[in-house]
Amino acid sequence: MDALTETLARSPELFPQSLDPRTGTVSLIRLSEAEYRKASFLDDRILTPNTLARAIAWPQLESAVAASGLAESCHFIFHIGHVGSTLLSRLLGAHPQVFSLREPAILRILAQMRPKEFEPYLSAFLKLWSRTFAADQRALVKATSFASELAGTVLARPYRPKAIFMFVPAEIYLATILGGPNSRQEARTLTPLRLARLRRRLGTDEISIATEGESIALAWACEMTTLAAARSGVSDRVLWLDFDRFLADPQTALASCFGHLGIATSEDQIREILAGPDMRTYSKAQEYDYDAKLRADVLNQARTEHGAEIKRGLAWLERAAKEFPAVGDVLKLN
Repeated sequence: MDALTETLARSPELFPQSLDPRTGTVSLIRLSEAEYRKASFLDDRILTPNTLARAIAWPQLESAVAASGLAESCHFIFHIGHVGSTLLSRLLGAHPQVFSLREPAILRILAQMRPKEFEPYLSAFLKLWSRTFAADQRALVKATSFASELAGTVLARPYRPKAIFMFVPAEIYLATILGGPNSRQEARTLTPLRLARLRRRLGTDEISIATEGESIALAWACEMTTLAAARSGVSDRVLWLDFDRFLADPQTALASCFGHLGIATSEDQIREILAGPDMRTYSKAQEYDYDAKLRADVLNQARTEHGAEIKRGLAWLERAAKEFPAVGDVLKLN
């Protein structure tokens, strides 16, 4: 066993941070367990001037992973975006038997590739994402929202991974996105991609949008129908989690999530996790205070300021539901 293979097999310390399919290179960086725990995004935002990085050829990495004896074993959180998935990942990761990884950049790259293109990479990266620092841990990967395009493929893997699908009802999603300038900009940027994805999923080009509210409604429909399609044939391994219901009773909801993932917990453990800082800070930037009350205030302000766009978005969804059964089916989850 060469040095690279031995290091990869020993722990997640060497993390595959980026992939360039054009040049066939992968960038490996060194991360401590504390750095994994702190990171909200395992992409370029994790890099610092002190990050130790090494670029290697994909065939070399593929060969090392194959020789390492690593197995695919990680579970997943898939979601529609802005629905508390980072918070859930942190809360679950507070349990000593859960090792949380948040938004590996390579997962996003694979999600934008065709099946014939990503298949050679998928098994190797699943094995690398499945590594943990302790033998009794299970890795839990939180995907980026549009990486849900890979959910069906991942859940069909022979090792039968489990997943939590996070969402909120359409009205709350519209208010959430309209309530923040950054989320509105992100939605605008992703609209062309989501329009193309939804057209492909529904098998039609007869989908159009005219207003911001309609574009956000389209985003909800795109991501929800993606998740609904991914659960086909594997529904016993998928737990749907409405974030607002989670906030209404986090003790029960978190217990359900641990139970679904096969992680033994007690009521006292869950209370201790919920009493920690995660429920009182903004999960993507923990230096900022944020809690359920502030979220409710932001949503109500968005309803006041953008009520007309929310109505336009909901009307668009009602029209789409009448024409496309897949949209109607996910609306029933509201």
